[in-house]
Amino acid sequence: HGYPELAYSWRKVMLPIAAAGYHVVAPDVRGYGRTTGGDTRDDTELYSYSTLNLVRDVLGLVTALGEKSVAGVFGHDAGSPIAAWCAVSRPDVFRSVAMMSAPFGGTPSIPVGAPPAAPRANLDQQLAALPRPRKYYQAYYSTREANDNMLHAPQGLHAFFRAYYHYKSADWPGNKPHPLKNASAEEMAQMPAYYVMDLDKGMAETVAPVMPTAAEIAACKWLTDEELSVYSSEYGRTGFQGGLQSYRRGRDPKYGAELQTFAGRTIDVPSIFIAGTSDWGVYQTYGAFERMQSSACTKMRGAHLIDGAGHWVMQEQPAEVSRLLTGFLRG
Repeated sequence: HGYPELAYSWRKVMLPIAAAGYHVVAPDVRGYGRTTGGDTRDDTELYSYSTLNLVRDVLGLVTALGEKSVAGVFGHDAGSPIAAWCAVSRPDVFRSVAMMSAPFGGTPSIPVGAPPAAPRANLDQQLAALPRPRKYYQAYYSTREANDNMLHAPQGLHAFFRAYYHYKSADWPGNKPHPLKNASAEEMAQMPAYYVMDLDKGMAETVAPVMPTAAEIAACKWLTDEELSVYSSEYGRTGFQGGLQSYRRGRDPKYGAELQTFAGRTIDVPSIFIAGTSDWGVYQTYGAFERMQSSACTKMRGAHLIDGAGHWVMQEQPAEVSRLLTGFLRG
């Protein structure tokens, strides 16, 4: 699962896939929900949230279940790269992979010659220098103030979640994603403010203006208030920092460097990509959607964009997601 979600996000597709004859397991990712094993108070203890350690968590789960391999590993949003790296690093264990919302653009190359410039630092400066000063949400999520801003949102935690999920769904009419021409700050600034935020705002203030009306909430069948309460109550108990640790890790280049061990490797097990047509996550990393299909995955079985879904594709359109996943597994 992705951020800010839980294993609960898979609730609508687990039974249909199980009915097709599979044993389906959906864990909370390290740092989320009922997990243990990481100290979120320690800024220096980020290694347990490294990509390869998250892969080891999944391997540990497979082993604990008494299995040597599994039919497939599925990941959504921030869970998509975890699933992708499971397939890159252990194709003997994970016999297929489904990536959702976040495409896998390939393994990193090993730099040769002079050290490359720091693209993230440059992007931060370029976004801040725009006529409407901006910042990338992943940079914001790596700051300490992000947890308190969302946990103690002025509108209340439950209302924060409602606005956040609404904003990134097909219900918000402003989600009309398209490929970016390049990775410049000007191009990225076309994305909604939940991805490219105003420089002076936290996420609580960013989502507040798009809070749906009472009528819109009542009409939202894919995420009822009772279902939303699972998220707001659990995050009210744990806070956000456990999930945010992976964003902090992602801003530290040494954790990306360890992935260069796999430079040149591709995903060689059967793979599929699923997202909503209203999901900006497909295009937020310039070129990744295209590279996934052309070079990063050698046995791509399809890239499906589902109408009537935004970012929360397996919650917004569970029947179609279930159909695609079971058909993929059977094939």
